[in-house]
Amino acid sequence: FRVRIQLNYEQTDLLIGVALMDISDLVRLNRARRDMVANISHELRTPIANIRLIIDSLFHEDEKPKRKRSITSLQAIARETDSLLWILQEMLDLSMIESGQSIMRMVSVPLHDLVQEAVERMEEQAAAKDVSIEHDVSSKLQVLCDWDQIRRVLINLIHNAIKWTPPGTKITIEAEASDDQVILEVRDKGPGVPDDQVERIFERFYQVDSSRSGNEGTGLGLAICKHIIEAHEGRIWAAGRTESKHGLFSFTLARSED
Repeated sequence: FRVRIQLNYEQTDLLIGVALMDISDLVRLNRARRDMVANISHELRTPIANIRLIIDSLFHEDEKPKRKRSITSLQAIARETDSLLWILQEMLDLSMIESGQSIMRMVSVPLHDLVQEAVERMEEQAAAKDVSIEHDVSSKLQVLCDWDQIRRVLINLIHNAIKWTPPGTKITIEAEASDDQVILEVRDKGPGVPDDQVERIFERFYQVDSSRSGNEGTGLGLAICKHIIEAHEGRIWAAGRTESKHGLFSFTLARSED
């Protein structure tokens, strides 16, 4: 609370006026702003520093760049550049969604094809970490959704799974029809989400505890997923470690007829 006190003299009496203003929202927004600055600064610093080191080593004054080494260095620079673009895209996506500029175009789409496209886009990133992605989605399932937005949700969840799951393991995507909706699940072999953080993990800029240290992100990916799924009148949630020993994220979409 913000407290203001004022003294008023009326003849021989002293009156004390106290005004209390609830500033909980302001404190929360300031905390979110500080988290954003800290997280984004950290995330931008790492790839930029790596790019600088690669360039310095590539063009060392005592030796001329060799073709094979140059190609390897350029590939590393490309990976770090992709990381920067990912961060900027997440910030732009969340800004557009929250401002209402991102329009949802709801049409009936084949879920199998949608999941397959998302998987194909992430296969290269998964292969770089020696992680495989498998999905078991029936070609008969149809959902009512915005293709581009739900693909974004799947890509974010797969990207998240790749970060946490150990090399040599696999990520699985499954879908199950239930009455008038379809439930999709993305599983990985990572440490999962602590029980006390399954709700907060979808907040903007929120970071999971130190047990997942070394895989920090902007804290925007899951917040974007939550906004998109809620705009589809669906629900998204994470399983805690009591329910699932590993990472498990689920969301619902409205089922539609072919």
